[in-house]
Amino acid sequence: MPPFHLAIKVTDLATARDFYTGLLGCPEGRSSSTWVDFNFYGHQLVCHLAPPGQNRDCGGTHSNPVDGHAVPVPHFGVVLEMDQWNALVGMLGGKEVRFVIEPYTRFAGLAGEQATMILLDPDDNALEFKAFRDIDSQLFKT
Repeated sequence: MPPFHLAIKVTDLATARDFYTGLLGCPEGRSSSTWVDFNFYGHQLVCHLAPPGQNRDCGGTHSNPVDGHAVPVPHFGVVLEMDQWNALVGMLGGKEVRFVIEPYTRFAGLAGEQATMILLDPDDNALEFKAFRDIDSQLFKT
């Protein structure tokens, strides 16, 4: 599967660097005074500077119910190997993380059972990290 490219809005590049590199361990790639890209688990995530009040989306937050939790819309994320997911959960333990959904097993015992968590970056971009015991058979299982 080829890597994806995703661009998001942030209000401060230094804060974005601290979060994506410092907290999540994503290596920094190219950058300028108005954007920085990160290796987001093999994918290109570009944080574009959009100072408060400029070019920001307006409106409230929205969520959809999934397995008894309110999943924020929009959100983005990655599907990790289970060992990677567990390591990330361990790395986040004890750190100041704004979880929308704490790490847990979604759809336990059902088709599509997955380990998942959703957290917010400093600009309230919602990030989902999930993993499956057998990604090949479970990712799109109905």
